[in-house]
Amino acid sequence: MAHLPRVLMVAEKPSIALSIASVLSHGQMSTRRGSTEVHEFDGMFRGFKAHYRVTSVIGHVFSVDFPEKYQNWSTVDPQDLFDAPIQKKESNPKAHICRHLSNEARGCSYMVLWLDCDREGENICFEVIECTGFDMKDSKRKVYRAKFSSVTEKDISKAMDNLVEPNRDEALAVDARQEIDLKVGVAFSRFQTSYFQGKYQNLDCRVISYGPCQTPTLGFCVQRYMQINTFKPEKFWSLRPHLMKDGYELQLEWDRRRLFDLEAAVVFQKLVVEGRTAKVIDVSEKQEVKGRPAGLNTVNLLKVASSALGFGPQTAMHLAERLYTQGFISYPRTESTAYPSSFDFTDTLRAQVSNPVWGGYAQRLLSDGFNKPKSGTDAGDHPPITPMRAATEGIVGGDAWRLYQYVCQHFIGTVSPNCKYIRTKVELSIGGEIFHCTGQRVTEKGFTAIMPWSAVDEKKLPSFLKGEKIEVSRVELYEGNTAPPDFLTESELISLMEKHGIGTDASIPVHINNIGERNYVQVQSGRKLVPTALGITLIRGYQCIDPDLCLPDIRSFIEQQITLVAKGQADHSHVVQHVIQQFRRKFSYFVQQIEHMDALFEAQFSPLSDSGRALSKCGKCLRYMKHITAVPPRLFCGTCEEVYYLPQKGTVKLYKELTCPLDNFELVIYSVPGPEGKSFPLCPYCYNSPPFEGIDTLFGAAKTANASAKTKTGSGMPCSLCPHPTCPHSLRNQGVCACPECEGTLVLDPVSFPKWKLNCNLCSCIVMLPEGAHRIATTSNRCPECDSAIIEIDFNKKTTPLENGATLHQGCVLCDELLLSLVEVKHGRSFVRRGGRGRGRGRGRGRGGRRGSKAVDPKMSFRDF
Repeated sequence: MAHLPRVLMVAEKPSIALSIASVLSHGQMSTRRGSTEVHEFDGMFRGFKAHYRVTSVIGHVFSVDFPEKYQNWSTVDPQDLFDAPIQKKESNPKAHICRHLSNEARGCSYMVLWLDCDREGENICFEVIECTGFDMKDSKRKVYRAKFSSVTEKDISKAMDNLVEPNRDEALAVDARQEIDLKVGVAFSRFQTSYFQGKYQNLDCRVISYGPCQTPTLGFCVQRYMQINTFKPEKFWSLRPHLMKDGYELQLEWDRRRLFDLEAAVVFQKLVVEGRTAKVIDVSEKQEVKGRPAGLNTVNLLKVASSALGFGPQTAMHLAERLYTQGFISYPRTESTAYPSSFDFTDTLRAQVSNPVWGGYAQRLLSDGFNKPKSGTDAGDHPPITPMRAATEGIVGGDAWRLYQYVCQHFIGTVSPNCKYIRTKVELSIGGEIFHCTGQRVTEKGFTAIMPWSAVDEKKLPSFLKGEKIEVSRVELYEGNTAPPDFLTESELISLMEKHGIGTDASIPVHINNIGERNYVQVQSGRKLVPTALGITLIRGYQCIDPDLCLPDIRSFIEQQITLVAKGQADHSHVVQHVIQQFRRKFSYFVQQIEHMDALFEAQFSPLSDSGRALSKCGKCLRYMKHITAVPPRLFCGTCEEVYYLPQKGTVKLYKELTCPLDNFELVIYSVPGPEGKSFPLCPYCYNSPPFEGIDTLFGAAKTANASAKTKTGSGMPCSLCPHPTCPHSLRNQGVCACPECEGTLVLDPVSFPKWKLNCNLCSCIVMLPEGAHRIATTSNRCPECDSAIIEIDFNKKTTPLENGATLHQGCVLCDELLLSLVEVKHGRSFVRRGGRGRGRGRGRGRGGRRGSKAVDPKMSFRDF
C-alpha cells in the first residue's frame, strides 16, 4: 500500500496546535513528544486522504542581533552599530525549535501555517519556512497559510477550506521594524549607559535605555508632569442660587459659569440677591439617545482593563491571550471595531444563554430580536474581540474571569438597543442673570442594562411652568481655584499612543511596561504614571539637545513607512536605509551635545566621587576604591576613574586584605543573607573582565555591560569560577566535587564557619558540612575512586564523631562513609557518588545561568524596547 502524502501543520503555541489537531482529527489522534508536542492522524486534505503532523513553535523562532564582534561595549563605538550587519539567531536555542521543525518536515509534501494572523505571525511564517526547507516557488512542496480569528471548530474548519499564501510583504515590514529598533535602540542605550553610569551613583537603574517607541511614550508622561509642575492656580468665583420647589432643594447653575474678578462677582451677587425671585423663562424637553458601543478592539480593551479592572496593559494582554488560546474569546490583537457581514451573531449569543448572570438577557435578545452592531472601523485584520464559548470563574480563574466577563458584556451590549432618556432643561432669570437646572429620566435602558457602568445618571426635577416665579432661599458666592490636570493614567497614555501612532495594538503594552521596568515612571494608585527623577531628566535632556528624539512625530513617520512596506507599496531595504541614515545623523549630534544632558544629570544626581565609603584597594593605583551600594552596586576608583560592578542582592565586605595574584586587586567577599545563603570571594577586576575564555555571567551579576566586557554576556567571574592553577581562592584549589544537581562544581564556602558548607558555583545547590568544626579546608590530594578533592576537618573536641576523642580527619565527601553520614544536601537531589564524575570534570566550566537563573541580555536586543 502506498504511503499517504504528509501534511505538516505549524501553530504559534502548543495549546493552539492541540486545539487544531483535536478539531481536525475529531479527537482521534496520537501524540508524541518533541521540542514541542506533535499530534498525528489521518484525514482529508484538499480532496484527498493525507497523514497530518500538527506541531508548534513557541513564538518567534529567530531574533535579530549583532554579530559577535559587535557585542563588546568597551571596544565597539556605538556609532559603528548603524552600519553593522545584523544576523538572525535562534530565540531559544535550548528548545531546538529549528531542528525540531526540520525533522518534522522530512517527507512532508505540504505545509499549512497556523501562526497568529498579524504581521508578527506572518514574519514567523517565513521563519518556519526557512527552518523546514520549504520553498514558496517549489510546486512539488506547497506552502499554505490558514487565516483564522479563534480556535473554535467553526473557525478552524472555515480556515482549512480557505487556505491562502503567506504574505511576504507583511513579514518584511516586521524585519524592517526589528532592524531599525535594534540599531537605534542599542546605539543610544550603550552610549547613554556608558556615559552616565560611570559618573553618577544614585541613578537607580542598570541600563539607561533609549527606544524609538519607548522614549516618546515616556515623553507623554513627562509632558503631563511638566504641565502639572508649571501650573499656576487662579482664584475664581461663581454664583450658586438655591431655591425650594415641591420639597426639592435645587442649586442652579450660572450661565456665565465663573468669573476671575472678585469685585465683578460681588456686583452680580448683589443683583441676584436683590432680585429675590426666580422667573422660569423656558422649559424644554429633548429625547436623547446614548448609542450602544461598537465592537471591542485591543486598544479599548486595554483602556478598560486599566481604568475599570485595575490591570496593567501587559497583564491584560497576557490574560486575553490565555483566554484566546483556551478558545474562550477570539483573537485579542485587532484594530477593527466593525464586524464582518458574515459574522454569526445568533450562535455567539446562544453560547452565552447558559451564563447565570447575563444568560437571561441574552435569551431575551434571541427571542425578541437583537440589533446589528453600529458601524465601526474595519482595519482589515480581525473581527472585534468576541466571546466564543461559555466559561465559568472556576475554569478560567479570577482575573481572567473578570476580563472574560467584560468581553461578554461588551459584545452583548453591541447587539442591544440604544439607551434612551429624556433631558429636561429649565432656564430661570434672577435679577437679570440667567441660570438653569437640568434633569434626566431614562425611558429605555437598552445596552446599559448589561453594561451598568455606562448607565445614564438619572436626576429628577420637579415640574416647572413657563412664567412661574419661585422665591430664592439663598445665594452662595462660591470661591474656588483652577486645578492642574492629574498625572496620566495608563488608559489616557494608551489613547495618546494610538492617536500619535506610537506602537501597535500588540506592542503598546510592552512599551508602557518597559518605562516602568526601567524606573522611568512609577505606577501609583488609580494606575497613574508618575515620572521618576531619571525619567524627567532624560526627557528634559532630549528636549535640550534634539526634541525629535522624544516626540512622537518620527516614530509615527516610521510606522507609516513600515505600513507601506506591509502593503507592498515601499521597498523594505530603502525604508530601513532612509530611517537609519536619519538616526545616524541625530546620534552624532547627540554625542556632540551630551554635555547639555549631563548638566541636568549633575543637578539631579550625586557624582560617584562624592559617594560611597572606602572598601578595598585598586590593583592599578593601590588607592582605596569606594563602595557604591545604590543599584547597580559597584566599586569606584576616583584616581583611575574606573567603575567595577558587583553582584546584586547581597552584601560585600573586604576579604582579609588578600589580593588577586593576577592583577593585585584586593579581594572582596560577596554574601547572600540567611541561613541558606551563599558566599564567595571575587576580585573586582576579574569579575568585570574575566581573564579566561568561556566564563559567562554568574547568578547575581549586574544586568549591564558597562564594564570592559571580554565575554559574550558581560561581567561575572568570581573566584569560584576562576580556573587559575595556583591562586589559593580559585576553583582549582577550593573546588571539592561535582554538583549532584547540575554540571557545576561544589566549592568550599570560606566564611561559613561555624555552619560550614559547600556551594555550587552554577546552581542553588548547597551541601551542609559537619557543624561546629574548628576548621575545614581542601587539600591537594584527590580521591582515587572519583577524583574529588580530599577535605580536612578539625572537629570540635566536645562533638567529635571520631573514636578516642580524635579531632583531625581527612576524606572524600562522596566516598568516605563517615563524611557521607554527616553531610546534608539542600536545594538538590540526594548526595551520592556518581561514577566518573568528580571535581575534575567540574573544574573550569564557568557557564553560568544554566538552571534557575534568568538569562541576562546586556546586548539590549530590540525586544527590550
